[in-house]
Amino acid sequence: MRIDILTLFPQFFHTPLQNAIFRRAKDKDLVSFNVYNIRDYTHDRHHVVDDYTFGGGAGMLLKPEPVFEALEDVLKDRLEDELPIPVILTTPQGQTFSQPLAYQLAQHKRIAILCGHYEGIDDRIREHLVTHEISIGDYVLSGGELPALVIADALVRLVPGVLGSEDSPVTDSHSDGLLEYPQFTRPADFRGWKVPEILLSGNHAKIAAWRREQSILKTASRRPDLLAKTSLTAEEKKFVSGLALPQADADVNEQSK
Repeated sequence: MRIDILTLFPQFFHTPLQNAIFRRAKDKDLVSFNVYNIRDYTHDRHHVVDDYTFGGGAGMLLKPEPVFEALEDVLKDRLEDELPIPVILTTPQGQTFSQPLAYQLAQHKRIAILCGHYEGIDDRIREHLVTHEISIGDYVLSGGELPALVIADALVRLVPGVLGSEDSPVTDSHSDGLLEYPQFTRPADFRGWKVPEILLSGNHAKIAAWRREQSILKTASRRPDLLAKTSLTAEEKKFVSGLALPQADADVNEQSK
């Protein structure tokens, strides 16, 4: 996978992309990262990338000229028969980022991420360049650099071979709509707190059933809203209906049926 990032602050990415999962992916030649400074595509001595909004209003907007030139230059080597490259704009107005969306984007061999900044962008960028608008939550950040790293991290870990275990991505929280089950390591008895006996039994079928049940329990107590979006068996639905969920979440319980 190739990830191109267009930003006003390329130095923001230097340290993160040299560490943790990003470093592992690069060392294995499974993912490449390219960071481009949008200011390099300006033509004035001050490298101006923003301007006031027509019609008035607070804040400045990212100008279309440098963004169009930057993205057109970055994508100019795209092969004619290559699938369209997703161009992601990080914006609080976008679709909330999720694991299913991460899976969808991870199917592409190449993506581009445009980091929003200032009050926003000239809408012609959104209309004619951007294919996906993504938000990482209902709050506002100073720029799109942190969301770009979040998106990149979620995609990189889905690239086959990046993680130590091929099962890791499919057992993570949200991979099947549920939060991940409790996990334990040695020692089996720490300060009197013991690992559940079922995990020491060696019975893989019972362990799998226990983990599924624990995932449902954790999701019901922490994120009951997710249960309405999760595929449950008839037996699991009956199990959920018997749980003592907060009254505010009763509607979610009903929807899961």
